Amino acid sequence: MPVTDKMPTAAKMVAAIGLGALGWIASEVFRPLMPPETNFGIFNEVNVVLGLLCGWFVTGTRLGRGYAEGFSAGLTGVGAMVFWALFLQSFNEMLRRALDNRYDGPVEGVTAIMELGVEYGTYMLNGPLIGLLLTGAVLVGLIGEWVSHRW
Repeated sequence: MPVTDKMPTAAKMVAAIGLGALGWIASEVFRPLMPPETNFGIFNEVNVVLGLLCGWFVTGTRLGRGYAEGFSAGLTGVGAMVFWALFLQSFNEMLRRALDNRYDGPVEGVTAIMELGVEYGTYMLNGPLIGLLLTGAVLVGLIGEWVSHRW
């Protein structure tokens, strides 16, 4: 990795803000897909932070190499954001259940993270949500690429 990949750039900032905003909007679209009794807590805020981090470190470091690379960088960033969101939300739910003594050991807790991630992933199989994530990914990647050529 070149040393310049660690430097702040306008493209990294735009990608971070774009994925952060996409994380918030996608969280709002996702809420009605879950059961009504779901307690979301700081769900949106966690997903915004994940969007900011994935935009800066995943998408932002891949910008500046052409529009095709920007396109794929946006998709990669959103893929990373969805993966980490599923993992963190599943981990949080597993911890909540573990504090209620629902698991007999740590192995059950780890397998519960995977099971919860798959369950939450099936809730995400929704056309408008998938369309939003894909469209947002492409827009963030292309706008970030455009910014990388301008500044």
